[in-house]
Amino acid sequence: MKVLFVGPSIPDAASIVDPGVIVRPPATQGDVMAAIDDGATIIGLVDGGFEYTAPVWHKEILYGLSRGVKILGAASMGALRAAECHTYGMIGIGRIFEEYRDGTVIDDADVALLHAPAEMNYLPLTVPMVNVRATLLQAGSDTVITPNEGDGLERSARDVFFKERTWVKIVQNCQDLAPPRKLELGRLLPIAQIDQKRRDAIALVERLRNPDSVAAPAVAWTFQTTPFWREKFGLFHE
Repeated sequence: MKVLFVGPSIPDAASIVDPGVIVRPPATQGDVMAAIDDGATIIGLVDGGFEYTAPVWHKEILYGLSRGVKILGAASMGALRAAECHTYGMIGIGRIFEEYRDGTVIDDADVALLHAPAEMNYLPLTVPMVNVRATLLQAGSDTVITPNEGDGLERSARDVFFKERTWVKIVQNCQDLAPPRKLELGRLLPIAQIDQKRRDAIALVERLRNPDSVAAPAVAWTFQTTPFWREKFGLFHE
């Protein structure tokens, strides 16, 4: 049984995954445990709740790994948890995971964005920093922007709270651009945007299509139950 926790990173996930994959909404605390209890042998973690809900607990991921469940992470909350748990056997996929694993990116909020609810197909309302950086890197590589412009736009994006970060605000707040250039890039960058979160999430979906390519976690450690663990999940998860 394969379970995929996903939302705004791939709003159309249900139409692109294999029939055998069960698509569930962004995971919050206890959802990974529930999937394990339901019989999941492979779990793909992409999106997860935070801020107003308790996020996926590392301990439930470790519990699954200790029981031989293959757990993959990418793009958003999955990339964060994979960077934190890959030494215990969680499999990280994609550029965003690699950036967190290598310490190139350290701010959890870099994957955050404001979006509409599931009923509105998770319509994105802001741009996450990971997509800003990917877009600026590509634009620089294509000589659409100069290195100085790229640095200025990234600084501008960094200064904007994630719930307010749009390309319009990023460009308008950039002190390194003259007004005509702001107008030009304000039109161009949204069209040229690289959705790195989607790219990484799609890479995880591709891995789910071939479960034999996902190695079972090598567990050279012992899962430790604690009083809080036993209180939260009961004695059946020893």
